[in-house]
Amino acid sequence: MANPEKRLTGLVAATFTPLTTQGEVNISEIGPYVDYLREKQGVSHIFVNGTTGEGMSLTVAERKLLAEEWCKRAKGKLDQVIVHVGCMSVKESQELASHAAQIEADGIAVIAPSFFKPSTAGSLLAYLQQVASVAPTLPFYYYHMPGMTGVNFPVADMLDSIEKVIPSFRGVKFTGSDLMDFGRCVSKSQPHWSALYGIDEQLLAALAMGAHGAVGSTYNYIGSHINQLLSAFEKGDLALARNIQFKVQELISFAIKQGFNVGVNKQLMCEVSGLNLGPPRAPLMQCPQALGMSIKEKYQALFDQ
Repeated sequence: MANPEKRLTGLVAATFTPLTTQGEVNISEIGPYVDYLREKQGVSHIFVNGTTGEGMSLTVAERKLLAEEWCKRAKGKLDQVIVHVGCMSVKESQELASHAAQIEADGIAVIAPSFFKPSTAGSLLAYLQQVASVAPTLPFYYYHMPGMTGVNFPVADMLDSIEKVIPSFRGVKFTGSDLMDFGRCVSKSQPHWSALYGIDEQLLAALAMGAHGAVGSTYNYIGSHINQLLSAFEKGDLALARNIQFKVQELISFAIKQGFNVGVNKQLMCEVSGLNLGPPRAPLMQCPQALGMSIKEKYQALFDQ
C-alpha cells in the first residue's frame, strides 16, 4: 500500500461491511469488493469500519478481523486503507489503533464519542491525543460528523496547535455542511495535511473551497463518475463538473424522499455492483426489495446513459 508520508488525495470510498444473511461478518466478499472498486470505479483509497461500514454496530474483534482482511486484500491493488478506530471507550479505540499499526494500515481515523460527549474542544483534543499516541507512526485523521455525534466544535479552531498535541496528525474527514469551517480548515492546512470532504452531494462546493479529496459512501458505485467530476474541475470545465454533481444531487434527493439510510444505501450498492454484501445489522432494517429497485432505476436513468 502507501508510503506513510504520501498525502491522501482524490476519492476515498467509505466501504460497506459484508454480512451474511444471519448478520455475521462475511470476509469472503472483501476480495471481490476491492477488485470492483479498483477495476470498475477507479477508486484507489478506502475508509473502513466507519459510518457506512456500521463500525459502531460491530464488536472490537469483528473490526479487527475486517481491518486485517481489507489491508490484506488491498495490498498491491489499492493505495491507501484508512481504518476508523473510534469507539465510545477510549481503551477500545486505543486497542483498535494499536492493531491498525500492527497490520500496517495506512492511517487511522477517529470520530468524537457521542454518548459521553466531550464538553470542550480541549477535551475532544485530549481524547484524540490518547488514541493517536498508541500508534504514533500512523497518519491520524479526525473524523468530524456533527450530524451523528452532536459534537460540533469548529474544526478549524482545533488546528492551530494540533501537531504539538498529535504529531501524527495528517488531516480531517469533514462530514458537515459548514463550508466556512471547512474553508478555514483548508486555509490552515499544512502541505502534508489533507482536508477531505464527506458530503457527497456538496463535493463540488468543497472543491471550490480547496478540498484535497473526498470520502463518501456513494463513491462505491459512482466513483467513476465522480472521478470525471474531479478531472473536469481540475481542467476548469465547471459546466461538466456541475452536470455530474447535479446528477448526484438528484439521485440522493430521490433516495431521501424514499427513506434513505445506510441499509438502503447498502442495498443500492448490492444492486449496482452485483456484490453480495448482505443486510445491515440491527437496529438498521433491511431495505425492501421494491425500494432498492426503485432507487436503482433512478440511478440507471441518471448515470447509465
